[in-house]
Amino acid sequence: MSAESAAVNFSELVNKNKQTLARLRDTPRLLLHRRDGEDLVLTTAARAEQDRTVVSAATRMLAAMARREPGSTELLLDILPDAFPWVRFLPEADIHAFAVELVDTMRAADSLGNNASVAQLLIAWQHTAEVHSDPELLAALTRDHGEDYGSVGSSHPSPLGR
Repeated sequence: MSAESAAVNFSELVNKNKQTLARLRDTPRLLLHRRDGEDLVLTTAARAEQDRTVVSAATRMLAAMARREPGSTELLLDILPDAFPWVRFLPEADIHAFAVELVDTMRAADSLGNNASVAQLLIAWQHTAEVHSDPELLAALTRDHGEDYGSVGSSHPSPLGR
């Protein structure tokens, strides 16, 4: 949560709902801590719609830029390390793949109004960069470990013979 947000226990919302909800006049969202579950974020419908509008506009602008100009891919590749410093650990081909996949996923997610797939994509690529940042881990994960004995739970060898 940002510094502009406030945090309260969920019980405050239940026990002092008017006072707790009044705090939304002074802050864009409330973080509700729960003992028995995942924390929740409370905001107004108008604020949620504003957030969605901003993300959608940024997504559409990025996608349009990536499609229009011949040099836009190079520009995007140039600015990625500023936005995501961990891309410096990715091989060059993977940086390009990440850029393309990010723009495509953002466009698709925006069309559904659900950014969960974008968050998952960013996490997956960041984990890939983490592997590349550690030479021992990279070697361990890319080393040929011999014959592939098939899927877990299968008594049959892999059809690919790997």
